[in-house]
Amino acid sequence: MSNSNPLVQMETSLGEIILELDVEKAPLSVENFIAYARAGHYDGTIFHRVIKGFMIQGGGLTPEMQEKPTREPIKNEARNKLKNKTGTIAMARTEEVDSATAQFFINTEDNKFLNNTGTSPADFGYAVFGQVVDGMNVVYTIEQRATTSRDGYDDVPVEPVVITKVTVLD
Repeated sequence: MSNSNPLVQMETSLGEIILELDVEKAPLSVENFIAYARAGHYDGTIFHRVIKGFMIQGGGLTPEMQEKPTREPIKNEARNKLKNKTGTIAMARTEEVDSATAQFFINTEDNKFLNNTGTSPADFGYAVFGQVVDGMNVVYTIEQRATTSRDGYDDVPVEPVVITKVTVLD
């Protein structure tokens, strides 16, 4: 990654995570994430899916498990050669390839099975668009939270882990 990449500060109820976004390899995903961040979309959302040895996912739900409204989905950039390695951030999506909106996840392990290996929806993969450059200890703290099933979602932290503010650092 280069010095021209934006840095993002994610303040959570468990500490701060600093992300470096790869604008060259994932321009659509970076632009999308920054637009949601600048609009305040992530402020007050939670990490609603936390799976030990896999990843932590957030950016779409309130502590009351209400889904926040989103903009139109973006094109999946999973073919950008960035891999779902420990500490990378990627766009979450549904079974549909080009369905990512605001939700993202941070890999807590190397998750090769999430990388692009083909063109079908099953093997298209998940677009990595940056990496944690500081605060991986916070990511691991979040990953260790006790989870439960709640409001139709599995792996929800019992005590909400709130994203209090996401700031694009200039």
